[in-house]
Amino acid sequence: MWYVIIGKDIENSLQLRIKTRDSHLARLNDLSDQGRILIAGPNPSIDNENPGEAGFSGSVIIAEFKSIEEAKDWANEDPYTQVGVFEEVIVKPFKKVLP
Repeated sequence: MWYVIIGKDIENSLQLRIKTRDSHLARLNDLSDQGRILIAGPNPSIDNENPGEAGFSGSVIIAEFKSIEEAKDWANEDPYTQVGVFEEVIVKPFKKVLP
């Protein structure tokens, strides 16, 4: 089943994100290589694809897992969660309707 993982960033998370980005992306790429990513990306803090120093307010990942427990475990082990980029992580089942 698909699960949406919503990570909410701490204030001024940009430098911590930059430091941890490679390990975060490596885990996402592993899921992608397995065909288990529907979509993933950050939420810019301002209305711009490249927010510069404004940074990001969070991230959204929609990925396939066997259970909500597995999805939560994966989210809790993510480098952004581990180092404190995310102050809150929400995991919910997701039903894809479109496209």
